[in-house]
Parts: sequence; structure tokens; C-alpha cells
Amino acid sequence: MNWDDVRVFLAVARSGQILAASRRLGVNHTTLSRRLTALEEALGTRLFIRRTNGCELTAEGDGFLASAERMETEMLAAQARLGRTDTAIAGTVRVGAPDGFGVSFLAPRLGRLIERHPELKIQLVPVPRSFSLSQREADIAITLERPEQGRLVSAKLTDYTLGVYANRSYLDENGTPESVEALKAHRRIGYVEDLIFTASLNFTGEVMRSWDAGFEISSATGQTEAVRSGAGIGILHNYIARQHDELVRLLPGIVIRRSYWTTWHESARDLARVRTVADFLGELVGREQHIFA
Repeated sequence: MNWDDVRVFLAVARSGQILAASRRLGVNHTTLSRRLTALEEALGTRLFIRRTNGCELTAEGDGFLASAERMETEMLAAQARLGRTDTAIAGTVRVGAPDGFGVSFLAPRLGRLIERHPELKIQLVPVPRSFSLSQREADIAITLERPEQGRLVSAKLTDYTLGVYANRSYLDENGTPESVEALKAHRRIGYVEDLIFTASLNFTGEVMRSWDAGFEISSATGQTEAVRSGAGIGILHNYIARQHDELVRLLPGIVIRRSYWTTWHESARDLARVRTVADFLGELVGREQHIFA
């Protein structure tokens, strides 16, 4: 069995498409398809159902995925033991992050890392969901909780806080609530409850028993923009809200505390490009710790 064919299999399994996998690997999609067929012939089984809109793992392919990932981990470990681990600061590193942190903090700052290492390519994926590191949806994930399962390496990036905010124009028109009870008379903005992917995002209960938002947005960035527009009152990240002069902090005694963690798969611990990006994230946050205080 050819290890390069296994890498092709992993790329297709993770992207769900031959074309997307070929772009990520830098291999012509016709060549990639041929190598995938060669792997299936070597194994004597069909690994994917190939359709015009993508590839779906068969039961046999799903079973082989776990074995392929173990092979990948062992290959990286063997390279590290032999001193052949990737030591150049080059190649692609995909960073998955919550959208608020990814858009408001990382996006304006990660360009500095590219200036230091021109051969490094950063893919920032700031979306309101979790990432599977074992399936390589990201090389590094910024998580809201420290993972307790899987072969993962985690380090706390920073603590941060959230508070209750409204636009000045909204308060001029609707009055300023002076208590939690008074919030019930106002329009409220919150998350789409059935799309909350981690308990850390379910923080409205720390303000009032039933937030009952009339406007739900499954994105921290979207909620910030809605509150800025005067659509209602929302619970926002303090480090983001403080950037906007039109936002007013309400009920300052209410402080919701959360943390960000930097997490990556242990098989990537010896990859210089991944280690460099993880170290840079810690450097960024450490240098600007005051904005999270």
C-alpha cells in the first residue's frame, strides 16, 4: 500500500470532494482520482461513493478512516524520531476560531506572522462552530473549553468577559434598564438556541432565567452588529464592544467570564509550522492582554 495514496484518501474523506482535496494537496484532480482508485484496488474494496456533487464514505471507507488516521499519526511520529520532522516555517496552517475572536482579533493581526515567514500560508476559518482536529478540519483550533477527550494538546490562551450592551440611540428611544427585571421590557438579541454547539455559549441564563430573544443570530459578530444597529440589547464580548463608541455597557455588575484555549492534535506537536503559529497566537494575546481584562 502506497502511503501517498493513503494521504489522498484522508484528504478526500476530510473535504468530501476530489476537487477540493486536489487543491489542498496541490495534485491534479485526475491524478488524485486515479490514485484513489489504485488504493481501492489494493485494498480490494470500495471506499467512496463518488457523485457529481462530492464523495461519500462507504461503510468500508468509514472503517478504514480510523486506520488511516493512525497511520498518519505514526508516520509523523516516526519522522520526528528520525529527525526528519518538518523544520521549515513553510506550508499551510489552518486556524479554526470562534467568529468573534477570529474576525475581531485574529484577522487584523495574523498578517504580521506572514511578514515574518513569507513561505507560511495561514488559513483563518472564523465561524460559529466547533472543529474536528482528528479529521483535520483545522490544524489549530481556538476552543471555548479545554477538550477532555482525544489525543489533543491544549493551552489556555486567555480569559475574557462579556457584558450587557445597547446602542445609545436605542436607549434614547426606549430608556435605559437599571435592573435585570427591567430588561424584560426591552427587545433582546441572542443566539439561535438549537445551534449552540457548546455549553460555554449558553450564557444568557447567567443574566436572567429566560432571555427569550426576539432576534436570534448564530454568530457573535452578527449579534454585535445587530446591537450596534439599535435592534435591541445583547450580551457581547467586552473586548469587541469596547471598540465601538456607540455601544453603552448596561448593568456593569453583570460580568460573564469565559476562556479561550489553543488546541491541536498531538501528532502535529513536532511540526514547526504548527508550533510557530501556536506560539504566535500566545504572543499576540500576551502582548495585548489588557484588551481582554
